[in-house]
Amino acid sequence: MNFARICFVLAKLHKLCNLCAMSDISSKRLRQADIATRAGVSVSTVSRVLANEPGISDDVRRQILQVASEIGYPIKATPPASPGALALIASHGVTGGLSVFYEGIVEGLRSEAAKLGMPFDIRLAREARATPEAVREHLESVGAEGLFLVGIDPAAPLCKWLEESRTPVILVNGTDPQMRFDGISPSNFHGAYAATNRLLEAGHRRILHLTGSHRHTIRERVRGFEAAIASADGEGRVIRLPFEGNSSVEAHAATLAALAEDGGFTAAFCMNDFIAVGVLEAVTELGRRVPEDFAIVGFDDLPCAEMANPRLATMRVDRVALGRDAIGMMHFRLHHRDTPARHVSHAVFPVAGGSLEARRHP
Repeated sequence: MNFARICFVLAKLHKLCNLCAMSDISSKRLRQADIATRAGVSVSTVSRVLANEPGISDDVRRQILQVASEIGYPIKATPPASPGALALIASHGVTGGLSVFYEGIVEGLRSEAAKLGMPFDIRLAREARATPEAVREHLESVGAEGLFLVGIDPAAPLCKWLEESRTPVILVNGTDPQMRFDGISPSNFHGAYAATNRLLEAGHRRILHLTGSHRHTIRERVRGFEAAIASADGEGRVIRLPFEGNSSVEAHAATLAALAEDGGFTAAFCMNDFIAVGVLEAVTELGRRVPEDFAIVGFDDLPCAEMANPRLATMRVDRVALGRDAIGMMHFRLHHRDTPARHVSHAVFPVAGGSLEARRHP
């Protein structure tokens, strides 16, 4: 057989193989459609069950597998799926509208979960509505075993249910003072201490702190501010915002009122950068030069800090890293459920900005 003849035969065989493969694919599609019709579900649901993907109820999964078996559809053995987890993200305004802050955390959660092959889902939830019944329903709806509470401090009834049900929990950007649950957060006390100390080192001795919220993490920032003020024998005033609307607008009004009452304050440390923007606008409106007459330090290093004029001095929180490490903590907790709870704190770093400059001590 000459070379040309061999090439001709090989080409025919290649074409025949392709036709067979196409036939197999068509048959597969057809039979998945048959399963879907008999089970009363969509073809995509059948495909997800056959691929052993999470998020399908046990009843639907069993029904589809039974129909597949009855019509002789070949079911490939798949390794058991990794335990899945659900993240409930705070959706209220109590944190001052920090949706950008949580976007970074979610990015870290998603990327690390994908890397570890951990089934992962997300739901928005108002903290007041995070009841045991609601949380259980959320977990069951996606077939998750582990729970991330992102920006949510669980109330007593939920804490009790989580303990009794032995649900693996990670508080993300949160902490449990009783150490019943794992948690991960920025180093709020030390970060606030460092932020206030930057103002003290610049020569300021009368400093405002604008804050709000009931959260443990925010109370730690207040403690850090007060500790730094006490260490330098300075004078600090804590102004608590109601967070009933726009936090920058509230901070603007509160700053105007505070400086009208006592104009001797020359600096402010703010709970977050949104609040710092409101303070900056108020101080500028009063005709004070920033940073010569009034200095400002924010927290979180959100995009608004860079867009402010001048650029805000702030403290950077690596939000993506918080999300990544939270997944690692959950992976460990799912496989070591009886080990003691732990809390991980991430360092925060100073970011220079035009709202603060060094000056000699008075």
